[in-house]
Amino acid sequence: MIGTVVNTITVLIGSTVGTIIGDRLPEKIHTKVMEGIGLVTILIGMKMAFDVKYILVVIGSIALGGVIGEAIGVEEYLEKFADKLKKRFASEDKKDFVTGFVTSTLLFTVGPMTILGCVQDGLYGNHELLFAKSMLDGISSLALASAMGVGVIFSAPAVLVIQGGLTLLSSYFIFLTKTPFLQDFTSVGGLIIIALGLRLLRIKDIKPGNFLPGLVVVIFLDWIATLI
Repeated sequence: MIGTVVNTITVLIGSTVGTIIGDRLPEKIHTKVMEGIGLVTILIGMKMAFDVKYILVVIGSIALGGVIGEAIGVEEYLEKFADKLKKRFASEDKKDFVTGFVTSTLLFTVGPMTILGCVQDGLYGNHELLFAKSMLDGISSLALASAMGVGVIFSAPAVLVIQGGLTLLSSYFIFLTKTPFLQDFTSVGGLIIIALGLRLLRIKDIKPGNFLPGLVVVIFLDWIATLI
């Protein structure tokens, strides 16, 4: 759990500093930072998405995952939860609170470094990968918070809960570190991140949260693919 605790602290520090800095930036700078974050988010997503083993599995996972997510309203649940946090901890004028929370939570928890880092931490006590992720997330949280504000701070507890859970249950998730599971899981995650980037750039108002069930579907489809 040491790696996850350090990761949580770096996100907390980075987002806090970013929020303080962001309050002093003019609106046009906020807009430019948001555009930059959107572009980098798409780049990260593309890099992840190209790490694919079975393209049909990835297509099926995104399609089925999107249908499931839309049916149960995953994005709506995330937004309602973020809105409750906003009403309790932030003023009503914090218009980017929900976007900041959802965006940063997805960026910090959907990816191969999360899975591999948590498994290494939980099974072998190796914190190196999560320490590296901590540095990246700390810098990213600073940039995100400077543009989106205090909502990014609340992604820190999400990192603690999600990564902490994966670390504690790492023995059950070790199969995700092997081919094709890690590759296709990463690819589906990358497509979700791309959707996030398109939304940040206001190119398309996609609900990336509704594709999250695809991360579960891809495991099931890859299991079937390995049997065929």
